[in-house]
Amino acid sequence: MEPNLFFDLDGTLCNSEEGILNAVCYAIDRLGLPPQERGQLRHFIGPPLSRTFAADYGLSPEAAQRAVDTYREYYNARGIFECRLYDGIPELLDRLSRAGYGLVLATCKPTVMARRVLEHFGIAGRFRLISGPELDGTRGEKHEVIAWATEQLGLHDPRRILMIGDRRDDVLGARRCGIDCAGVLWGFGTETELTGAGAAYLFRSPVEAAERIPAILS
Repeated sequence: MEPNLFFDLDGTLCNSEEGILNAVCYAIDRLGLPPQERGQLRHFIGPPLSRTFAADYGLSPEAAQRAVDTYREYYNARGIFECRLYDGIPELLDRLSRAGYGLVLATCKPTVMARRVLEHFGIAGRFRLISGPELDGTRGEKHEVIAWATEQLGLHDPRRILMIGDRRDDVLGARRCGIDCAGVLWGFGTETELTGAGAAYLFRSPVEAAERIPAILS
């Protein structure tokens, strides 16, 4: 079986801070929630939005879903493309594809939105599968996204898979599925966050990732 690399999206392939935070601020304003300093909202990037809204504001599941729906009013119209690929990402994906790795997107951004982002940047074709939640919240947690992808692709050996992401949810989701995770330090998570969650490896740049992955999944 060829080795497979599961990539997170926000904070790993693309810097989506502007669009996500604009949408979070829009939802907070529309719903009359207590405002937060924009710089304190970066923890919304990566984990499931409903969980973060609920934790920050003590919302019920129903109210948290209303916050997510309001967020999407802005995000779907404008915020989705208020982002950019990190330098070196297309080259990284091409290099790994040529080396025989299967590339999979494993994100907590809804699948339909994730696909739009990848198509916008012209990299959707690099991926064997785009695995994310449904709009109704099905597969809302990272471990569910990872597990669904392995089932769809018939991947039975976790030693032949490496998750690559920038937040503790990526690490914890992978570990719950018996998969190692490499944390990237060009995204939104810190070295302390990633190592504290149990990241098996750390990559400081896409170039370093390309150089080290063959030794990890040899």
